[in-house]
Amino acid sequence: MSQQHSAADPAPTSALATAPRGDWWRDAVIYQVYPRSFADSNGDGMGDLEGVRTRLPYLRDLGVDAVWLSPFYASPQADAGYDVADYRAVDPMFGNLLDADALIRDARELALRIIVDLVPNHSSDQHEWFKRALREGPGSPLRDRYHFRPGKGENGELPPNNWESIFGGPAWTRVEDGDWYLHLFAPEQPDFNWEHPAVGDEFRSILRFWLDMGVDGFRIDVAHGMVKAPGLPDIGDGDQLKLLGNDVMPFFDQDGVHDIYRQWRLILDEYAGERIFVAEAWTPTVERTANYVRPDELHQAFNFQYLGTHWDAEELRKVVDLTLEAMRPVGAPATWVLSNHDVTRHATRFANPAGLGTQIRSAGDRETGLRRARAATLLMLALPGSAYVYQGEELGLPDVVDLPDEVRQDPAYFRGAGQDGFRDGCRVPIPWTREGSSYGFGEGGSWLPQPAEWAELSVEAQTGVAGSTLELYRSALAVRRAEPDLGAGDSVEWLKAPEGVLAFRRGEFVCVANTTAEPVTTPAHGRLLLASGEVAETDGEARIPADTTAWWTTA
Repeated sequence: MSQQHSAADPAPTSALATAPRGDWWRDAVIYQVYPRSFADSNGDGMGDLEGVRTRLPYLRDLGVDAVWLSPFYASPQADAGYDVADYRAVDPMFGNLLDADALIRDARELALRIIVDLVPNHSSDQHEWFKRALREGPGSPLRDRYHFRPGKGENGELPPNNWESIFGGPAWTRVEDGDWYLHLFAPEQPDFNWEHPAVGDEFRSILRFWLDMGVDGFRIDVAHGMVKAPGLPDIGDGDQLKLLGNDVMPFFDQDGVHDIYRQWRLILDEYAGERIFVAEAWTPTVERTANYVRPDELHQAFNFQYLGTHWDAEELRKVVDLTLEAMRPVGAPATWVLSNHDVTRHATRFANPAGLGTQIRSAGDRETGLRRARAATLLMLALPGSAYVYQGEELGLPDVVDLPDEVRQDPAYFRGAGQDGFRDGCRVPIPWTREGSSYGFGEGGSWLPQPAEWAELSVEAQTGVAGSTLELYRSALAVRRAEPDLGAGDSVEWLKAPEGVLAFRRGEFVCVANTTAEPVTTPAHGRLLLASGEVAETDGEARIPADTTAWWTTA
């Protein structure tokens, strides 16, 4: 007897948890909201906190455990809010502190946790400390809170060292009085000097401010930064290697950052409710990433090695094994992520040939990209640990690769080197409805233009449609909650599978992912729970289409 199966029907709301769970962060699914592109409540074309608050029921029904909010602090917006002028204030474009309080309270009533972004490596050049440092001139105590240095050369006309900005160009800018200051990112983002005690005091106070507001944790931006090698040595000196990639650098992944996190952890542990830290830590190896999640430091660290892995069974198995092996000794959960606000969406990344990196300028084969993205999502959600979902990926959104130059706002786009500068493509506001000037994002259009074809990718167009990407996500998250062998854990049992296929067991749960361009036949491992495409079962065997992942239970 042959039977066809595809993505399950929409998951009923009753399948969702109604209260936070103990040790919730070990197997949590955390949804990243990029506030300016999520929902606009006042029609100014820019998303805001009130817009996020009105859409919280959607996130509850999607089945996520927590919401991570990208920065909404007071900022000149030189780098989309990652240049913070006041860490205790909400930028007027997003609302005010009362809006933040209402969002946190409403989320708690919906059994959703709120994680906020923290930006400790650098401030805005409009931060009061930095403005005073400029006004007061050389020798000002405020300059010691940043990295001000005299220049090299006969008249100090050369930068203090040869470091380059991640966004391209020198990492130093000279001010009118002749001093230079360090900025690993844009010139509007001067780096703090974490050797100065006032910096540590300030951030411990900031942590308490937001914990007292009721947030459930912090995602730490550039968590591998902050501490610089003594003497700020040139790149190329001694054992220092090249700037790009995950190589050893004198301004990233220095051991001193761990002293900071051990202090922070003491503060977090004073608060009830299992508050957490999540590290954005780009490190040379998974083993170095594991240092950030030792028992007395942070709780999670983004798995960028996994994000950058091609849609290839051998490569995926290797990074899964390396990740689990690295996290096991420190007792931390693995984390898995496929997209975020800094990289090309995986529906577009997988639509292009492997090897192009995480910043891609081509739409590629849209159908192939979406098929692989759906399969990759089921594979990710089947792995032990916590998973991160970037807003809009549940709709199968691709990157917008043809934005006109005049609408771009990524600061890296306007500099001559460094990052490709095409992050705007993954930041286009998401569509909620089929109609309207911004497909339900807001009444005043959107700050970046949305493609017309996004009408049929909207929440409205996909809700209740069996097999749609949105309903696949809803079903997958419902199954993940219901199946005791999914989520937390630190190992998988690999099963024999054809070349190009990943198969593993976790208790009574089995996941099979076909990463090849052709159908494969494997054993049918019990009752089919869910699949990213149509799977045919006959006499104990399953025919899995190209680029498809299937879940079974032997229970």
